[in-house]
Amino acid sequence: MDKLKFTFLLFFGVVILSGCNETEQTNEEVTITFSHNQSVASTEHIGAEKFKEVIEDESEGRVEVDIYPSSQLGALREQVESTQIGEIDITMQPAAVITPFEDDVKIIDLPYLWPTNAEEMYKVLDSDVGTEILNSVEDAGLKGLGYWPGGYKVMTTQDTAIQSPEDMQGLTMRIMESPVLVDQFKHWGGSAIPVAYSEVYNALQLGIVDGQENPIQTVYMNNYYEVQNNITESYHGSMTYMLIANKEWYEKLDPEIQDFIKSAEEEARAASRDALAEKEDEYRQEIKNSVKNYYQFTEEDIREFRDFTEPLWEEVYNTPKQQEILRKVRDEIEKVQDK
Repeated sequence: MDKLKFTFLLFFGVVILSGCNETEQTNEEVTITFSHNQSVASTEHIGAEKFKEVIEDESEGRVEVDIYPSSQLGALREQVESTQIGEIDITMQPAAVITPFEDDVKIIDLPYLWPTNAEEMYKVLDSDVGTEILNSVEDAGLKGLGYWPGGYKVMTTQDTAIQSPEDMQGLTMRIMESPVLVDQFKHWGGSAIPVAYSEVYNALQLGIVDGQENPIQTVYMNNYYEVQNNITESYHGSMTYMLIANKEWYEKLDPEIQDFIKSAEEEARAASRDALAEKEDEYRQEIKNSVKNYYQFTEEDIREFRDFTEPLWEEVYNTPKQQEILRKVRDEIEKVQDK
């Protein structure tokens, strides 16, 4: 009888301890460090604020988010490096900045590959093949969480109005530090120089570069139009941001916390996309009122540039794995545009 009682008490104790451990896990409290490059007035920051709001509400305060905008935690590449080693938990960075860490990501920046309609582009990014590209960053110790919008890039120059591939000849353009962007301008007959984001205005003003590429929102908020006479809305590519986390940190989180992050990311991504759609026309009109020449590509212009550019895709995205991803992306684009 004593032995039976002992066995029962031992079993009961194990059950109680297991319950305590489970309770401890599901009551985990987390403070997330979230960094990005844009100002607090940007639509990217609107998304970040939405992420904070949703996750803190759904977790009933168990998860807090500290947002560091405007490159407070370092330059663009430094923020990715800090996320890679775990000093930053989550960062939002352009795909071009992440490409040096994971080469498969550069498909996001292949010029004229992606739809020139934002909703169609989002559908492709959010598809299975988009997720496959997002997951490729795990090889770099990162966890891909979602694609956030920055808008279609425009090309700005001081003296040359860009309306055809021939107009690119000899131009020196500022880019983010990304090999695929170097290849892009080289293919078009120009050259590219990486310049830190914080130094772009000065580089344009001093004539260190002839021009640059960035979304309308970035051109407006950083006043690049003050030192550039020509703006070309070329639809050659988008500034697609990737929300990424430190992989080891993410995988150690309680599954419930991971679910909170996934839910908050989905709502924040949608909020950022909606905000950009609402504000972009306002920014465009302000720029049009201020520059000498503002040119929007026609369908014929886009087709001419795309035909000239298409050989570059397989030239630079050329491993067997990348060729397969490229095929899937093109198939998905065709499927989305046929609907």
